[in-house]
Amino acid sequence: MPLYEHVFLARQDLSQSQVDALAATATEIVEANQGKVTKTETWGLRSLAYKIQKNRKAHFVLLNIEAPAGVVAELERQTSINEDIIRFLTVRVDELETGPSVMMRKNDRERSRRREREGE
Repeated sequence: MPLYEHVFLARQDLSQSQVDALAATATEIVEANQGKVTKTETWGLRSLAYKIQKNRKAHFVLLNIEAPAGVVAELERQTSINEDIIRFLTVRVDELETGPSVMMRKNDRERSRRREREGE
């Protein structure tokens, strides 16, 4: 079965529970169509390089998906209808990462560097 990484950006004025609900909705869409979401990561509220629909920040969420192409088409259709999601991108990959993504590892590195500076 094909493997995909689906990342979406949610509006900055949403709460974390609303962002989690958006991720749960995406998971339900995939699972209702014989797909499987293997991993969900919330990268948090991050600054954007430029304004998108009057938003300077967005909540970033990553979903790793195992599903046929039709499932991804339906997920993208539902995502494009949702007004809370300002951007999304789905990429087909050869294999999914098993551990934390690059963004999560970067956040961990930044936290450890901050702790080292404060300890000095």
